[in-house]
Amino acid sequence: MDSGGSGLRVVVGTAGRGPLARSASGEPVRTGSRGLDPGHLMEQLVPMARGLAAEAGVGRLDTAVIGAAGLAGLGDALRAELPAALARALGVRRVALAADAVTAYVGALGPRPGVVVAAGTGLIAVGTDLTGWRRADGWGHLLGDCGGGAWIGRAGLEAALRFHDGRAGGSGRLLELAEEVFGPAASLPGRLYPRTDRAAVLASFAPRVAECADGDAVAADILRAAARHMADSAAAICPETGPGRGGRAGRAPGRDAGEQLVAFTGGLLNLGDPLLVPLAEELAKRLPGARRTAAEGDPLHGAVRIATDLTTDSFTLPSDEKMLCVTSPAGEGDVGIPEAHTQHFRQKWM
Repeated sequence: MDSGGSGLRVVVGTAGRGPLARSASGEPVRTGSRGLDPGHLMEQLVPMARGLAAEAGVGRLDTAVIGAAGLAGLGDALRAELPAALARALGVRRVALAADAVTAYVGALGPRPGVVVAAGTGLIAVGTDLTGWRRADGWGHLLGDCGGGAWIGRAGLEAALRFHDGRAGGSGRLLELAEEVFGPAASLPGRLYPRTDRAAVLASFAPRVAECADGDAVAADILRAAARHMADSAAAICPETGPGRGGRAGRAPGRDAGEQLVAFTGGLLNLGDPLLVPLAEELAKRLPGARRTAAEGDPLHGAVRIATDLTTDSFTLPSDEKMLCVTSPAGEGDVGIPEAHTQHFRQKWM
């Protein structure tokens, strides 16, 4: 499963045949006082998984991999409750809970060291030398996710309201588009602030910003700034250019300076040239020694890769308390609800 700011995507399959059935929900998992809501996730996932298992002809679901946006900072309830809940509801015996940045990384690069920037509703950069993980940003749409879809959409709506007020930095074209999508400008706060899916709603306006970037300097500047933020996040975890080398945001763990493999993934790339052209330029400035490569797959592809490796006992990713944890049954012959324990795997790629 891939859980992001715009909803869920789920596939069911087997290690030998790959994904056999897939479905999606447009409703993001709610965030409450305990962080990501495991009950709301289960409400959506269980019927989807059962239906897909029947469609795929899979009698029993053995392994579940869940890549979730916000897991690192908001995932304590998921980590505490999901393994047992999935065992009760679906008979799952082994669960991997991963930050969506990790599944994005695995989908994009697989078993190679480097850096991946996952740009969708939010934005996070993650890097690994295959002994540990590093991240930059991914702090959510209120505190960060700079350059992500919600950030672009919010900046576009701000520019619309600036024009509405007669302040500098506004865009009449963005105001027209904002009112076309959301109604009168004065009603925007009431329409946005109460919503639990606010990040997704903001991100839904990002394509409109890109749509008018060719003839609107304000919109073009927003996308240039987004590209700069994306390049900055990648640079923060690359050893040769990250700020404070060897410090908190600098050197990637265990790696010497040198060529870095960098990939970008996520739905935000669908904005096309208005974002991708300035992104290439900003990346060349911030990471002149990096080698950019095309992502092999998306975060859901990464979740499938992890599930396949777990099922075939070839899982070798480095574990991390917040970014990636795997639970497996304490007794292989147990029936019913297994007692889950955290299983840490030694990485074997080096």
